[in-house]
Amino acid sequence: MTFTIRDARPDDAATILRFITDLAIFEKAGDEVEATVESLTETLFGPGSVTGSVILEKHGVPAGFAIWFYNYSTWQGRRGLYLEDLYVAPEHRGSGAGTLLLRYLAKRALAEGCGRFEWSVLDWNTPAIRVYDAIGAAPQTEWIRYRMAGDALKEFAEG
Repeated sequence: MTFTIRDARPDDAATILRFITDLAIFEKAGDEVEATVESLTETLFGPGSVTGSVILEKHGVPAGFAIWFYNYSTWQGRRGLYLEDLYVAPEHRGSGAGTLLLRYLAKRALAEGCGRFEWSVLDWNTPAIRVYDAIGAAPQTEWIRYRMAGDALKEFAEG
């Protein structure tokens, strides 16, 4: 396989933003991207960053990325690795690149003592679901994910 994975650097912020935008368009939410090169540089690489990120390359050319952060399991009494986004450019899909990124993160989770490796997937993204099923991941159907953002977050916080 001709893919390599390396830690992302601040000068990758524009590439990461391009991949984020491509992913959002794929997920039918292209108009929801608020990130900028500046905000990504600060939040991914600045002081106090709680995220990790890697770039997938083929022959030195960016082909995808992954961004994660650590969560915590009170039941396990240790942290877990939560994959926020994983993206492989369309021309590289079906090559094993996505599985390579997932395996890299699984190894990293184990090396860092994480008890879990978790992520979410849109229910209509059957190609990704097939990959996740094939690698032995199990959907957590008993949990309902909630989100509060934008005006609802502001209004609730202000009480």
